[in-house]
Amino acid sequence: MAQYADPGAVEWVESGGGPLIVVPEAVLPFWAGADGEDMDTDYDRACEVDGYVGLLPVGDSAALVLGDEPASTAFLPDHGTFVRWSAANSEHELLAEVPAALDTAVWENEVRWNVPGPVVLFDSAWPGDEADRAEHLRVPLEPGRYAVRAAYAKPGPETWLGLVQLRRLTD
Repeated sequence: MAQYADPGAVEWVESGGGPLIVVPEAVLPFWAGADGEDMDTDYDRACEVDGYVGLLPVGDSAALVLGDEPASTAFLPDHGTFVRWSAANSEHELLAEVPAALDTAVWENEVRWNVPGPVVLFDSAWPGDEADRAEHLRVPLEPGRYAVRAAYAKPGPETWLGLVQLRRLTD
């Protein structure tokens, strides 16, 4: 796991080149990554997601694919947001611009995601049951339905970032 500032401040997950994926812990064993006998692997399905986010069936749930580019990604619980580092001179500069980016972002259409509990962010090429051997981040989401929206923002002349915000819905 990459860390750019104080240890433990913000943990970043990086990809080997493909999309990152957020899989509910309950269905991790069902994500095969790039492994498999089929011509169309789970990793291939993740690569086909068009746009900033998409949902793919995994077991009896769904995984959230963070599409577009394989940017270093962290989760900021105070904002309920995955932040994707596209450009910034430092982690401090990038994180300082997040509130402005959230306020000015032009959001894509929301998707609805049913989450059975905590999720794990990792490189979609890895099988889910081996995610703990690669860079990964556990995000302790509460079970429920979430609205997921995504945007790409340029809050400063040298700062560009992707945003994937989760908002828990009340039934």
